[in-house]
Amino acid sequence: MVDKEQKQRLHKKKMEKLKSSVDASIAAADAERGVSILLTGNGKGKSSSAFGMVIRSLGYNLRAGVVQFIKGEQLSGEELYLRDRCPEVTFYQMGTGFTWDTQDRSGDIAAAIRTWEEATKMLVDPSYNLVVLDELTYMLSFKYLDEAEVIRTLKDRPKEQSVIVTGRGGGSALVDWADTVSEVKDIKHAYNSGVKARRGVDY
Repeated sequence: MVDKEQKQRLHKKKMEKLKSSVDASIAAADAERGVSILLTGNGKGKSSSAFGMVIRSLGYNLRAGVVQFIKGEQLSGEELYLRDRCPEVTFYQMGTGFTWDTQDRSGDIAAAIRTWEEATKMLVDPSYNLVVLDELTYMLSFKYLDEAEVIRTLKDRPKEQSVIVTGRGGGSALVDWADTVSEVKDIKHAYNSGVKARRGVDY
């Protein structure tokens, strides 16, 4: 009994210390503005995480825009749902498929520039509370877009607008720009064991 009570006291003390630390961090965060988020890494789930935040924003009746820079012919379940049932979400898709399928550098650059122009329209429009730039990192890694212009536009967006950038790589400039950077690591993937991508789970 004594041992159990002692463990409870130690646990309570530990939790109180943790709560005090969390409360202090919350109190210190007093800036009111949109946030910039970079979801990167070689693991699965970066775009899915971004779409989850789009759905979260809809719960507060906020307006969201999604620009996809690299996507194949197969739409994901979340894309289909948002397109069909959520007219308050604006979609624009580059539509040329994955660049390693097209293998047409000049065509991909032209498509990337057109897509960035559409993204820029959202990034200067204060009516958009959240803008997702899905797979934008590849456009910078492949040097399809001017990095300085992209970073400048991201920095100059409306104060209350939040932006999420997804994709592998992208360079240190994006990391420096972002308020929050999350790296998704590929520790294990069913695909490497010969399991096919599952509808409703993988796409």
